[in-house]
Amino acid sequence: MQLVQNNPWKKNIYLTLSKSFLLWSFTLAVCLLVIGFPIGVLLVTVGIFATVILQTILPSSAVLLVVGSIVALNILIVFGGAAVLTAKGIHPEEVSWLNWLHGENRSIKASVYASCPLTCALH
Repeated sequence: MQLVQNNPWKKNIYLTLSKSFLLWSFTLAVCLLVIGFPIGVLLVTVGIFATVILQTILPSSAVLLVVGSIVALNILIVFGGAAVLTAKGIHPEEVSWLNWLHGENRSIKASVYASCPLTCALH
């Protein structure tokens, strides 16, 4: 009975889930910064227009409200995506395009020159 209640695998599962969540959070934040730059520009443009419009209604806190909502939206996108991917059981080690994250080298193909069919056989 004691062995069933004191299961050491539960701790390992929680550690794996938290590691997966943190890796997904890091990866999605980097992707949002690098690949999502046009979306960021669009968000900032909409934020500027919203600030100008809200300045008439809330003169003292329009900028704070808009900037806070944009930052909260970005955090919600990153952490929400990481939570969904972790909940579905997709680990970053299983994704093929994340080889840069866990240190695997890509196979480098040897260069083939135009004259190789004529000269490669000669040694």
